[in-house]
Amino acid sequence: MAQNPKILIIVENLTVPLDRRVWQEAQSLRDAGYTVSVICPMGGAYQQAYEYLEGVHVFRHPMPLEADGVLGYGIEYASAIFWEFVLSVRAHFKVGFDVVQACNPPDLIFTVGAFWKYLFGKPFVFDHHDINPELYEAKFGRRGFFHSLLGVFEKITFKVADVSIATNERFKEIAVKRGGMDPSKVFVVRSIPDVSRFRRMEPLPELKKGRKTLIGYVGIMGAQDGVDLLIEAMDDLVSAKGREDVQCAIVGSGTELPRLEAMVAEKGLQDYVTFTGFLSGPELMRTLSTFDIGVIPDPKNTYNDKISMNKVFEYMSLGIPFVGFDLDEGREMAGGAALYAADNCPRDLGHQIERLAVSPELRNELASEGQARAKALLCWEDEEDRLLQAFDIALSGRPPVALPVRHGPRVQEG
Repeated sequence: MAQNPKILIIVENLTVPLDRRVWQEAQSLRDAGYTVSVICPMGGAYQQAYEYLEGVHVFRHPMPLEADGVLGYGIEYASAIFWEFVLSVRAHFKVGFDVVQACNPPDLIFTVGAFWKYLFGKPFVFDHHDINPELYEAKFGRRGFFHSLLGVFEKITFKVADVSIATNERFKEIAVKRGGMDPSKVFVVRSIPDVSRFRRMEPLPELKKGRKTLIGYVGIMGAQDGVDLLIEAMDDLVSAKGREDVQCAIVGSGTELPRLEAMVAEKGLQDYVTFTGFLSGPELMRTLSTFDIGVIPDPKNTYNDKISMNKVFEYMSLGIPFVGFDLDEGREMAGGAALYAADNCPRDLGHQIERLAVSPELRNELASEGQARAKALLCWEDEEDRLLQAFDIALSGRPPVALPVRHGPRVQEG
């Protein structure tokens, strides 16, 4: 085995480095002395099939479509698994790897991990980003055969995994209770921004279109994300209440975008709602820095109650007061840094937005609370320590390896 252990990370639903969580993990592993390779789809400006990016080997594959519906997801995932296997072979010969880390969705990447684990003895680490049975129910409003099938894939993934990484304590509970994982082999590594790189920048006042208050959303626009509820709330504010001093910027992309744009046109809100498209880097930071009020419109359901949303951490770290529905995990993260709307009601969502729009004092109070919570809770170095512990355990059956580390000595078990 090489002096430094080598890690192969596989992620399907976003390219690297745009997938912030995966890129932070890759950088942390690199800085701890690991040789890191990533397999991911092409996307945006990142169309190179191979790139050595900031000390990380990145292998990219094409994606046939952005999935919508069961058939679309089947085509997307089948294509992705094919390319992930092909590129894992390429990464093996070009760079080599000792551990495979799979980031879901989908819960099918275990097929690639199982190949390398059972035939070549390479440990498999599962980075649990999404709970797919609940996600299916939230997207399609039903359970049935495919919901059960996703439950089977989830169980197999945990069965193959030597170690699991969870994004929060609820995900750890799923890994232990539903997946049968040993709790000592499940590590909580939250998806939080590296605050040293995630800071306010010069705002973009033109986004406000001359209006007093900018209401903002940033994220994916899928069926489960509730952006339609934000548009309903804007309609209530502008059309029903006659507020002409509010502007809304919706940042991101997704399968629901055409329907949402049509919805805005149907309600005559084109002058009050701007779709910016996907943004990253300084342009994203300048846009976020212009928000007066952030919104997390994801409705309360069995899926959203359990997930940790990046938007919560991002809004708090930037001091953006925000409004959302009363989600279990969301309230645990945000506490008093947000206002909470009831019963998935867009009218109440609009009411809570209006409360912030008319009260600079309340906005300042929530912003200060958010930044205080961010300072107390958002320390990537703590998450990084648990990430590296997970790989210590995954490699524990191998001979000890001395690694340069950032946060004190680590002893490789074995």
